[in-house]
Amino acid sequence: MSLPDALAASILSDRQLRPEFEAICDCGGRLAGTPSERRALGLVARLGEAATGQPAMRIPTPYEGWSAQEAALHLLGDDEEVELACYPLLRSVPTPPRGIEAEVVAVGRGTEAEFAALAPELAGRIALVRHEYMFAAGHLHRRLKYEWAKRAGAVGFLIAGPLPTRAVAGSSGRGHEDGIPALGISPEAAARLARTATGHARARIRIATEERPETTETILFDVPGGGPEIVVLSAHIDGHDPAESAIDNASGVAVMLAVARALAPHAGQFRRSLRVAIFSAEEWALTGSRIYLDTLPADERGRMALNVNLDSVAGSPNLTALCSGFPRVAELVEAATREAGIPVGTFLPLMANSDHANFAAHGIPALRLVAGFDDPASHCRHVLTAADTRDKVAETELRAAAIAAAAVTWRALTSTDSLR
Repeated sequence: MSLPDALAASILSDRQLRPEFEAICDCGGRLAGTPSERRALGLVARLGEAATGQPAMRIPTPYEGWSAQEAALHLLGDDEEVELACYPLLRSVPTPPRGIEAEVVAVGRGTEAEFAALAPELAGRIALVRHEYMFAAGHLHRRLKYEWAKRAGAVGFLIAGPLPTRAVAGSSGRGHEDGIPALGISPEAAARLARTATGHARARIRIATEERPETTETILFDVPGGGPEIVVLSAHIDGHDPAESAIDNASGVAVMLAVARALAPHAGQFRRSLRVAIFSAEEWALTGSRIYLDTLPADERGRMALNVNLDSVAGSPNLTALCSGFPRVAELVEAATREAGIPVGTFLPLMANSDHANFAAHGIPALRLVAGFDDPASHCRHVLTAADTRDKVAETELRAAAIAAAAVTWRALTSTDSLR
């Protein structure tokens, strides 16, 4: 069940891995619903067919579309207004045309306890919290902080990124429900909005948006094996506008294609079938994979033995598998990657921060392979900013991630042991 030397060698000598990664980056940030995303979907459909030797199944995936026409943040002084760098969070609600004006209350990290303690001050004001390094144990997602701000009666939400001059992006997590205007900002903007001896800073938020029904795609390639069970190898293609979304997630898609290219010629040795899945609207609270899984027949979901989800697999040489509460998945990862010479760390508790979480919600064993876990000095700190560009990704990192992912997938394909 160990990864054959020939498979590892084919990944190490794969001349298409880096060029395909670059081609995905060339499409742009790939925000769902934009021409950039549509170009990328067409590209990966073609690349996936070449990698697997199978026709692409392109499944229309409806979702609640959204776009921002305008976003602005101004610090209001007695004699002047200062415009501050900002970026609208996905699915933020709009403001009235003239914006909203309110005092800003800094809530620190933005824990539930901090929001509870400051609740008397937050009603009718704008809540300001810190963005956290996402790939870490104990990380609090911005969606939680946004919900706590709403519950406290805040009229606006600001989240400050850690990188100088970089306004952070991301999703508000809002669905159909009412919300509050939400912006990502830079640390310099947060410093300008800090409380002084004279009191809270006052700011104006102005956001114009459009909401409409939208459709993206889920793209599948099925490589038949010797039994009815399925191993799903997945990655998401969508990203954010500020940059190339290179780490998150051109890296995962390019590695997925390389793994599929290496594995497909050996399908005769599979005891399970391989399904290669490309999702979009992942940045929209994991919408694409959720809709795909929710609409599958129950018996098809029941045949899924494992999801190997590749999301942000470069930006650091250190790889970790987030194992979604499945101890046998952690055991498989540790054994397979150790034998392949690319040992991968494991983190057992569920982290609902990528498409693997939707598989786990249906009881399907699932993992997310990620780089830079608990390594906030790594290049992964640039994710969700304009600095998430291809220069942050080393080719050696892509190849190491591909060997690790291939080792895990190969073991799952060639074994019939249950991982539940």
